[in-house]
Amino acid sequence: MTTTNLQLTTDNEPTVHDIHLYTDGGCSGNPGPGGWAFLLRHPATGKEKQGSGGAPETTNNRMELQAVVEGLRTLTQPSSVELFTDSVYVGKGLSEWMPKWKQNGWRRKEGSRWAEVKNVDLWQTLDKLVATHKVKYTRVAGHSGHEENDLVDRLAVAAYQQYL
Repeated sequence: MTTTNLQLTTDNEPTVHDIHLYTDGGCSGNPGPGGWAFLLRHPATGKEKQGSGGAPETTNNRMELQAVVEGLRTLTQPSSVELFTDSVYVGKGLSEWMPKWKQNGWRRKEGSRWAEVKNVDLWQTLDKLVATHKVKYTRVAGHSGHEENDLVDRLAVAAYQQYL
């Protein structure tokens, strides 16, 4: 398994991750019917919670983001979270793009002009959630035999199949 670790906290102290969050999103066609899913796990106790949902017409990137938002929204108190996802879009968005978008009024350069960030509603929600929790991003390779990633992939697919 290949992982890319990125600490999204401001302090330099090592963070003990109380919660593991596994997420995935996908579409049948892009755009098309889409689904998202998450698995929250508290490693110390083994307790888990799953969630999933879908939309009749959406994009893959939107579903990837929705999965992370819904997983973090489920937490009832500020937590240290290790986020496992195969979405480069989510990872780069959190680590590289979002700070610049915020600085530019949630706009990005598109050629020589400014354009609104795609999925801005979800990015703004995610920004608030990340401010509440300490989040560490770990990239996992999709469809590579990673047990939890494969599980959330199956849940996301099942969520959009209702719209086919």
